[in-house]
Amino acid sequence: MAERTRNISAGTVTRFVLLALALINTALNMAGVQTIPVDEEGVATFINLAFLGGASLWAYWKNNDVTRKARSK
Repeated sequence: MAERTRNISAGTVTRFVLLALALINTALNMAGVQTIPVDEEGVATFINLAFLGGASLWAYWKNNDVTRKARSK
């Protein structure tokens, strides 16, 4: 039984913990406890920053061959 425990990756544990936190947060919100105070402007700012960050990381990650020398390889 202990052999199976060693094979659990850190990513699996992280995803489980984040799922558990999301479930707890949702349950608290359904009970009327606001755990993360947000307003419309904060949500809009977060969405804009997430889009900017995602687009920036995607553009950085992809090998964009801009120069003629890079495209000729």
